[in-house]
Amino acid sequence: MPQRPRLQVWFVTVCGCILIWTCLVQLLVPGRLWPNAWGWNTARLFLGIAEAGSRSAHLPLAPPRLLPPLRNYTSNGYLKVSCNGGLNQMRAAICDMVTVACLLNLTLVIPELDKQSFWADASNFDDLFDVKHFIDSLKDEVHITKRLPKKLSRKAFSNLHRMRPVSWSDEKYYLQQILPLFNKANVIHFNKTDARLANNLPIDLQKLRCHVNYHALKFTPQLEALGKRLVQILQKRGSFIALHLRYEMDMLAFSGCTHGCSKEEAEELKSLRYAYPWWREKEIDSVAKRLQGSCPLTPEETTLVLKALGFDKDTQIYIASGEIYGGEKRLSTLRAAFPKLVRKEMLLDPEDLRQFQNHSSQMAALDYMVSLASDVFIPTYDGNMAKVVEGHRRYLGFRKTISLDRRKLVELLDLHNNKTLSWDKFASSVRQVLEKSIGQPTCRRVVAARSLLASVLRERATKNGETRQKAALMISFYSYVR
Repeated sequence: MPQRPRLQVWFVTVCGCILIWTCLVQLLVPGRLWPNAWGWNTARLFLGIAEAGSRSAHLPLAPPRLLPPLRNYTSNGYLKVSCNGGLNQMRAAICDMVTVACLLNLTLVIPELDKQSFWADASNFDDLFDVKHFIDSLKDEVHITKRLPKKLSRKAFSNLHRMRPVSWSDEKYYLQQILPLFNKANVIHFNKTDARLANNLPIDLQKLRCHVNYHALKFTPQLEALGKRLVQILQKRGSFIALHLRYEMDMLAFSGCTHGCSKEEAEELKSLRYAYPWWREKEIDSVAKRLQGSCPLTPEETTLVLKALGFDKDTQIYIASGEIYGGEKRLSTLRAAFPKLVRKEMLLDPEDLRQFQNHSSQMAALDYMVSLASDVFIPTYDGNMAKVVEGHRRYLGFRKTISLDRRKLVELLDLHNNKTLSWDKFASSVRQVLEKSIGQPTCRRVVAARSLLASVLRERATKNGETRQKAALMISFYSYVR
C-alpha cells in the first residue's frame, strides 16, 4: 500500500478510537452523577462518588513542610483561655482564640479544656492534641507558651483580669475594647470561649482560623494510631457510612426533645435539664421544637430516612456517637434494618480503649477521625461535631456529607407514619429534599449566624503566596453553613 493512503488509514483509525472513547465517557459520567435517571440503586449516588474521593485521601502524603519562621513582635501580654463544651465546641474556640491572640499581638497560653460540663472529662490539651506540633505550626503567626512564666504567674493572681468576651464580636471589638485592657493587666483570662468571634472576618483572619483547625490541631500520636486502625478495619470490610446519631442523653436533655420517649424518660431528661443552671431554657415544647426541625432524628426516624435513600441491609454503618439514650433497645429498629451496624467498642479490643475510657473528648476524637475518612458522613443533628466534620470533609475535597433537612423530613415522616404517604412517595420525596445537600461546592452567602468552619475550600487555609492569592480570588465561592 502506498505511504500516503497508509497514513490516511492510520489517521482515520486513531480519530475513530478517540471519538468512541469520548462517547463512552459522555455516557458513563451522567450515569454516575444522576443514577436515578439510569435506574441505578440510589445508594450508589452516596457511596460510589464518595468512595473515589475518600480513598484518594489515603494515598501517601507529601513530605512535611519545613517549619515556618518565627514571627517577631513585641507581645502586648498573655492571653489565658478556658474552653467550655465538648471536643468540637472547644476545637472551634481554640481556632478563634489563636486568631484573637494573633490580631492583638499577644502570647497565647496553651488553652485549658472544660472539666466541669456534663461529661466531666478530666482531659488536658496534651491528652488530645500534639502540643509541639501546635506550637511549631503556628510560630509564624502567634507566640504560644505552655504556661505563664513563674514570676508572672505569682503576680497574675493579684493582677488577673477575668472576663467573658461578648459573643459573635468582630475584630473591631477586640482591638477597641480588649486590647486597651492590657495596659492595666499583663494577663487576661477568657473564662468562656464559645462563639466569641464573629463568623465573617477579613480574609487573613479567616485563613488563620482554618489553618489552626486543619493543620495545627493534630491529635496525639496515640489517638492518631488508634483512629487509623479503626479506619483500616472498616475499610477492609468495604465502603461505610459514619452516622453521627446525636441521640444522647445530654443532647435530649438540653434540647428538650422527647419524641419517642416514655413519660419516665421525658421526666428524667427534664430533671437533668434543671440540674444544670447554665442550660438556660427550662420549659420546652418538645412537639413544637421537633416540627421546627430543631430536634435530632430518633433512631427509628433515621432508619426510615436511610432506607428511603436506598441504603440496604448490606450497608456498613459506623455509629460516631457516645452512648445512645435507651441503649441497645433503642437501636433495635436501626440494627434490624442494617445488621452491619458497628461501634468502636465492637471493632477494638477492650484493652485498646481502656486508656480512653471515661474521657469523652478522647473517645469523640476517634469518632472524628473515622467520620473524616468515611465514604459518607451523615449527622442527624447539626451540632458542633456535624459542622466541624462537614467543613473538614469539604476542605479535604468535598467528600460526601448528607445534611438532613429535619424540618422537611419530620413532615414527611409524620405523613408516612400516619399512612397518608405511601412508601414509594415518601422515599422519592426524601431523595428530592436531600438531592442538593450532599456536601457539594456552593456559592457563598454571607450570613452572620453561619459557621466558617462548617464549609471551606482548601485554599483558604494554605500559607504560600501563590495559593494565598488564589484564595483571595476564590473567596466568592466559600459557603458558610450553620
